[in-house]
Amino acid sequence: MKITILGAGPGGYVAAIRAAQLGAEVMVIEEGEVGGTCLNWGCIPTKTLIASAEVLHKAKNAKNYGLDLEGTITPNIERIVERKNKVVATQVKGIRGLFKSWGVRLIEGRGVIVNPGLIRVSFPDGSTSEVETDKIIIATGSKPAQIPVFPYDGTRILSSDHAINPDSVPESLLVIGAGVIGCEFAFIYKEFGSDVTMVEMMPNAVSTEDEEISQLLERELKKKKIKLLTNTSVDKVDVRDKGVSVALSNGKTIEAEKVLVSIGRSVNSREIGLEAVGVKTGQRGEILVDSSLQTNVGGIFAIGDVVGGIMLAHLASKEGMVAAENAMGAKSSVNYDVIPAAIFTSPEIGSVGLREKDVVDKGIQYKVGRFQFRALGKAHAMGEIAGLFKIISEASTDKILGAHIIGPHASDLVHEIAVAMEKGLTVKDIAHTIHAHPTLAEGIMEAAEDVHDMAVHCPKK
Repeated sequence: MKITILGAGPGGYVAAIRAAQLGAEVMVIEEGEVGGTCLNWGCIPTKTLIASAEVLHKAKNAKNYGLDLEGTITPNIERIVERKNKVVATQVKGIRGLFKSWGVRLIEGRGVIVNPGLIRVSFPDGSTSEVETDKIIIATGSKPAQIPVFPYDGTRILSSDHAINPDSVPESLLVIGAGVIGCEFAFIYKEFGSDVTMVEMMPNAVSTEDEEISQLLERELKKKKIKLLTNTSVDKVDVRDKGVSVALSNGKTIEAEKVLVSIGRSVNSREIGLEAVGVKTGQRGEILVDSSLQTNVGGIFAIGDVVGGIMLAHLASKEGMVAAENAMGAKSSVNYDVIPAAIFTSPEIGSVGLREKDVVDKGIQYKVGRFQFRALGKAHAMGEIAGLFKIISEASTDKILGAHIIGPHASDLVHEIAVAMEKGLTVKDIAHTIHAHPTLAEGIMEAAEDVHDMAVHCPKK
């Protein structure tokens, strides 16, 4: 069985390895670098910048931990970016090594589907070649949305791709969009020294999260003196010699040295041959697939951002595994009810399952358990007490419907709940499980106990 994959991002390269593990002859066609947006422009670069920002924050606040540091502590942007590039390069080398280990052939060019069994590859030097295949998995991903009112120039008006490679710290930065990407960059640049303002057309920052989580994050934004304007949109952007002037829907104008636009992403489904073979797409260009991740054309699958669902690298990877398995004759599927998500703000956010609003909208009778990070000894020892654990359960069955955490290491902590949900455990199952002390994970146990008003370290209600 020959399987060819368009794209070597977190969906494509994982699909390739899984297909090879199952005995397929695998080829991956990639016009950029292996690892895709996640590794080269998104997840890994931003988390590396965040790591530098966190160390800087700790150093600036060393006195709170009984440490005396002398001198001025400042970010060296050149070295920070150099470190980021080294981390990315190491991961890229790792993927290429995995391809070699599993016998996956990497073709570095742009692939266009000619028919379900043939792909034409164009190379940078202008030459072309053709690849015959039995099955195709499309994993071409997404890119920052292009909107005419925000003409990216990489100097004054930045996309997230530009923001990971700063050559200096702007004195002032206006972030348009207070979603996941916008909030992460706001915390990074604020720590590096920028005066940061955020503009969001929705009522809350990170509006995809549970409302209590959004409100707590907004409180932390305020503490860090990051200005947030919600229910506000941008009418006009004027680039000037020394900055950018932005006219807002509320009648005000903001001047900033640079503007970072983080208002979503668009799928990469154009000019890859979909029309020629009759693959159906949606209104946004997203490739339509069934539960097996197969398109309407037999033998052609699609995964990750390009199918227009939840744009998360780990979901793309899971879909890559499922598509590869199904291309090899299995009947695998993805459980879209249990998809953990992480936002690397300060503090972090981790979530899985339904928000409280979702539960209300569905008319489900439910209970909620909460526990504050400030009630944990480990949080005080760390000097990071801002945060909340929240667990939502179905009242009649004690089934876990969702969990939402904001606080230190929330991105790691949420997976205990994800495993419990995947395996059908109840809130009481978590509450009855002994958690080591002193740890942050105790907060999950206490929140589970609080669902039934039995949390030992919560005041009587």
